[in-house]
Amino acid sequence: MDPSLETALADAFPDRPVEGLVDVGPSWNGGNETVGVDFADGGRAYLKVALDANGSRIARERAVLEYVSARRPVPVPAVVAADPDAERPYLATAPASGRDLHAVLEGADADRREALLRRVGGALATLHAVRFASHGEIVGRGETVGIGEAKREAAGGRDGDPVASDRAGDPDAPGLEIAAASWTDTLRSTIERTREIGTTDRLARHFDAVIDCVESNRERLDRAPAALLHGDVAPPNAFLAAERAGDGNGGDPRVGFLDWELAHVGDPARDLVRARDQLCNGFDYEGPDRFGEAVYEGYCDRAGGLPEGFATRRPIYRVVRVLGRSGFLDQWVTYLDEPMDDLVERIDAELDARLAAV
Repeated sequence: MDPSLETALADAFPDRPVEGLVDVGPSWNGGNETVGVDFADGGRAYLKVALDANGSRIARERAVLEYVSARRPVPVPAVVAADPDAERPYLATAPASGRDLHAVLEGADADRREALLRRVGGALATLHAVRFASHGEIVGRGETVGIGEAKREAAGGRDGDPVASDRAGDPDAPGLEIAAASWTDTLRSTIERTREIGTTDRLARHFDAVIDCVESNRERLDRAPAALLHGDVAPPNAFLAAERAGDGNGGDPRVGFLDWELAHVGDPARDLVRARDQLCNGFDYEGPDRFGEAVYEGYCDRAGGLPEGFATRRPIYRVVRVLGRSGFLDQWVTYLDEPMDDLVERIDAELDARLAAV
């Protein structure tokens, strides 16, 4: 067992015998390691360890999981242990109650896939429904809640609010500590984080070009609304949870989200553009329109429309999304089984095309 895992496991579960560890699949973030933990009593938990000893990601994810669990009708796994200040910072969560979206999509026909993607869009709209007073990075637990939530709490209730969770009006429900900043500066911080966790710097010039694009559109970006964003809605980070009695969806599955360490308060359009890309597109091509549009349609069904200013900022976020290729080319090479030089040429051309469209 990796010494960092061993240390974190002993800290998180000092009195619970462990039967074994389970691989949960590859991660493109070398700063973390996540494993399934099978206990001698038959239970399981998932343990994420910050191998680089940087507890900021752990603090963020713990805070957001607790916040969403208490305040939003979006399923998330329960936090069972966490210490962002430990020698090896860690977060342990209970298994998500439901089915892995990635596996369900793999076995779905086109109609079923389209229906599932609409549900993802609807779940994002639910997450984004409450606005915040400012954009910024989430740094841990705090008192900040969304503007709509604050109004409900001041009024002493939540009746009639379609996005309120069971505890939205509870003044003791956890909030978030947010380091307020302009949306442009917050977006730049997420770009730098992508650079940090990237697994190759061969296309470092792409990061500089994307930052130049973001800076040159500061006025356009800073007018964006502020909502809680997941930040990484890829198929492995979503699951289907059974509907609760009385939720009004006829027993259809709700979509929940895992892996919130990239969460921040920002433009909901950015989360939506990224989700469509991660759910539907390939390395340098768009997937079938019906699937991508299903994500947007599900969002509109729940929110009543796309985020304000979506069309004007969408081209910028498509530029930013290229970095999900540029910073991880060695991972894409393995996935696509193509020569690195070919991928470099293709993604260079893709970045140029997206920059020209801004």
